[in-house]
Amino acid sequence: MAGKLASVVLVGRPNVGKSTLFNRMTGSRRAIVAPVAGTTRDALTRPVEWRGTRFDLFDTGGLFGASEDPLHELVVEQGQRAIAGADLLVMLVDGREGLVSGDERIASDLRQTGRPVLVAINKTDDKRARASATDFFEFGFDPVLEISAEHGHGVAELLDAIVERLRAADMRVRPYTDTVRADHTGTVRADHADFVGADPGVGPAETPQETRVAIVGRPNVGKSSLVNRLLREERVLVSAMPGTTRDAIDVPLMWHRRRFRIVDTAGMRRPGRVGGGKGGSAGGKVEFVSVALAKEAIADADVVALLIDANEGATDQDAAIGGEVDRAGRGIVIVANKWDLVKSQERNFAKKFDDDLRFKMRFLDYAPILHISALTGERAPKLIETIDKIAASRRQRIPTPALNKWLEEITAANPPVSPGRKHVRILYAAQIGIAPPSFVFFTNVATTFHFSYERFLINQLRQKFGFVGSPIRVQVRRRKKQGRK
Repeated sequence: MAGKLASVVLVGRPNVGKSTLFNRMTGSRRAIVAPVAGTTRDALTRPVEWRGTRFDLFDTGGLFGASEDPLHELVVEQGQRAIAGADLLVMLVDGREGLVSGDERIASDLRQTGRPVLVAINKTDDKRARASATDFFEFGFDPVLEISAEHGHGVAELLDAIVERLRAADMRVRPYTDTVRADHTGTVRADHADFVGADPGVGPAETPQETRVAIVGRPNVGKSSLVNRLLREERVLVSAMPGTTRDAIDVPLMWHRRRFRIVDTAGMRRPGRVGGGKGGSAGGKVEFVSVALAKEAIADADVVALLIDANEGATDQDAAIGGEVDRAGRGIVIVANKWDLVKSQERNFAKKFDDDLRFKMRFLDYAPILHISALTGERAPKLIETIDKIAASRRQRIPTPALNKWLEEITAANPPVSPGRKHVRILYAAQIGIAPPSFVFFTNVATTFHFSYERFLINQLRQKFGFVGSPIRVQVRRRKKQGRK
């Protein structure tokens, strides 16, 4: 069935194990698990497939109970939006603590929504929890199941109950054999073949099933605001307080029949400022995990949007993040956000800004620069268009004859330097990989090029074939001599 999947929302007090259960059910580690109330802020969502049925699972922040999190009201507001759009609610309670007043309040509020609710009693691997399990039947919800999210006990039965309720209500469940499916890790696999390929005259680009886009940058540069602008909804929390985003929030986006997955990441500070080491505070350890998830999002991405505060200009930390993207071989676009605050400055401000940025990030000279405002939406649609071009470009393959014709032309005018007595000749080249595009050059004697000549080759490859926004990898090999027969 076309359209959105049915939504199942996990609800409960802080620290009852929602994030642990979310990770268990989705087969991922997207949600940060820590013994700190209020660790989860944004409503995480991942697809789940169980017994031929797919649905979206939401992990909400702790909506009820005491919290010292200054963003608690925003967390509650976003969680309530998720509940309002839910097809089924799973109320998670802590069996070790037994029934407490906070649970009664949640049950009352969920009852008023009119949505179907089932209860999961967590931590029932503890004898004390099993003894108090019967107390939760007084809520009047059916069924009531005993589980252990940490060890996986009873989770299969919980999934069975969820699927049964969704099917009984004839909700928006999608069979596993549809064009979009999830594997056992919860990763989306899309079978669409309508992605635009490479430019005419160049070898075809391999068709991606889904383009993963990581939005990265320092704290408070506007990453979450940009994600909400692209999605046209308040999907992730936005606050002036640095460190608002903790989990790596990934959400799907369709644009011109192409499928993207946008990943909003935590702000990445300098390692010395992240207090997650031994003896660090609980909050520092949460930030340490958040930054680790942001780095993981970079490694998993096809294209990375590196956000820079236009009001501050490029910093050393921005360059450090960009270097991580380059080393990972990801496509990249540099996004100067908050442009609405600076565009009224002197006439040549944009050129000076870009020149300064290029100087500080010389190793990213291949990355396009966009000036946008996530707040006003100015040029925000251009970002997705640029990401689409980068994703297609970095997957293109150059036909070997075209590559070697180009090679013959440039080496005739600019042969490689010969450090020894024997003249170095490049005999032929071949593309050995995509994403990032990778090439091997076979020579008669050399196993390496001088870095300036390697840079020359890379620049000439870009000039001839494109590869906008993507690093290019080059290898040099000496052709083996053929033995006599």
